[in-house]
Amino acid sequence: MAANWENILQNEQQLEELAQQAVDKALMEGVLMRTKKEPRSSDIVSYAPFTLFPSAVPRELLEQAYSVQMDFNFLVDTVSQDSNFLEQTLARALVLVIAQKEERNVFDQHYIEHDLLSRNIHVIRRRFEDVAKTGSLSQDRKLFVDGQEIAVVYFRDGYMPSQYSPQNWEARLLLERSCAVKCPDVATQLVGTKKVQQELSRPGVLESLIPDQPEAVARLRATFAGLYSLDMGEEGDRAIMEAIAAPDRFVLKPQREGGGNNLYGEEMAQTLEQLKASEERASYILMEKIEPEPFWNCLLQAGIPARMTQCISELGIFGVYVRQGKTLLMNKHVGHLLRTKSTKHADGGVAAGVAVLDNPYPV
Repeated sequence: MAANWENILQNEQQLEELAQQAVDKALMEGVLMRTKKEPRSSDIVSYAPFTLFPSAVPRELLEQAYSVQMDFNFLVDTVSQDSNFLEQTLARALVLVIAQKEERNVFDQHYIEHDLLSRNIHVIRRRFEDVAKTGSLSQDRKLFVDGQEIAVVYFRDGYMPSQYSPQNWEARLLLERSCAVKCPDVATQLVGTKKVQQELSRPGVLESLIPDQPEAVARLRATFAGLYSLDMGEEGDRAIMEAIAAPDRFVLKPQREGGGNNLYGEEMAQTLEQLKASEERASYILMEKIEPEPFWNCLLQAGIPARMTQCISELGIFGVYVRQGKTLLMNKHVGHLLRTKSTKHADGGVAAGVAVLDNPYPV
């Protein structure tokens, strides 16, 4: 049986036929994206890239990722409520997050909208400019847009400063001042910055934020890679020198969200040389490079023939954390996302056309 399976993988014609069946199934299931050429139009769409086969993931690591998710939910919420910690950590860092200028992932948004509508929860889509023109707050801070009261604000825009005109900043302030639920609110958005991640990795920081929970702290620390500050001073100087001396051991990360922004190898070393004497270096962090075990899979991407290629994966666990005042209402994990890419690429996400959607096969 194993020999027959290997024969299929090595037979390009059979592999292409299997890939086409998988693509047709993906289209039937709505695994769709707008195209790069027409990112504003749904007249022409393609399938979101994915792997032909599930990828083997050690069962122990998959279970570890799920077990620590609720600890991360609690940690993110705790840090988002600690304004002093955020102000001290981000005082000298440039907070930049990334998003596409053109929204190609509109279909997953519509899926959420349709699911809510099936529960008799209505959704309206507006831009920051619309909120600035028609948004208002009542005396008790209820949010109204076009005369309709809004209970939840779900941000799929506003993840990088260039997306904010003065008018858009005013709209964001209006939304933040309201009593509507924000997903995410600005404090939670700041918790996701690289600088906060680096500060959380310092000895004693988790213990001070989550006192009397040593088991949760241990679970969280077990998932951390080495993170190093590049602030001006002896500590930052030492980190820069180590990275320049051994560039293959580290990754340079700017204050941005998502893939496609990290620097590796000689490019990283050259950037660090340029940043040595500049305070701009504090807007980056240095991370120990993770070296996952590569494996073989078939990445299905529009316009590219189906071929087996060497890959690596990145696993993320989704979580839900709901609190009313100081009362915890919900804290649980709600699924996973496995993204896989060829080892030929150092960086990049699904939307960037580098990584593809995958499913874990616990082994």
